Amino acid sequence: MSRRDAESDETRAAEGAQIPIPIAGLDHVVLRVRDLERSIGFYEQVLGCREERRLEELGLVQLRAGASLIDLVDVDSPLGRAGGGDRSPDGPNLDHFALSLSALDEEALRSHLARFGVEADETAQRYGAQGTGPSIYIRDPDGNTVELKGPPSAEGSRTGSDLDRAAGS
Repeated sequence: MSRRDAESDETRAAEGAQIPIPIAGLDHVVLRVRDLERSIGFYEQVLGCREERRLEELGLVQLRAGASLIDLVDVDSPLGRAGGGDRSPDGPNLDHFALSLSALDEEALRSHLARFGVEADETAQRYGAQGTGPSIYIRDPDGNTVELKGPPSAEGSRTGSDLDRAAGS
């Protein structure tokens, strides 16, 4: 066990509480791209992903990648411009990534984040790899956006057979 792990264990024990962020996996990543059709071609033809959802008015295409999604946002689209437009040739193109949570207790989560001085955006219903459910955006110390994506609501959930079909099973 590393020193950092031991310190983390001691900190958690001292707090006497579980961290209210039950991460189940990676829900999706959002990439800002210059040529949407070229990128779709790459992810479909080279990697075997398939288009699941397209929101033309936003410039967003969501591709199924197993149990997760890869979202492509055209930098020249309304959503792309909202994220700052085009990037420099050597700049990052990751808009954000989303962690899939097995549960989202908003009060406990917000209290936990506040203890660490982490500001959280409003909770909103957003579409993700498992369907539509609550999500909250935060930023890590380097300014990267992290979406904490709760489980889908009953009406927004994808069924097991939907997920099997989407994953190619």
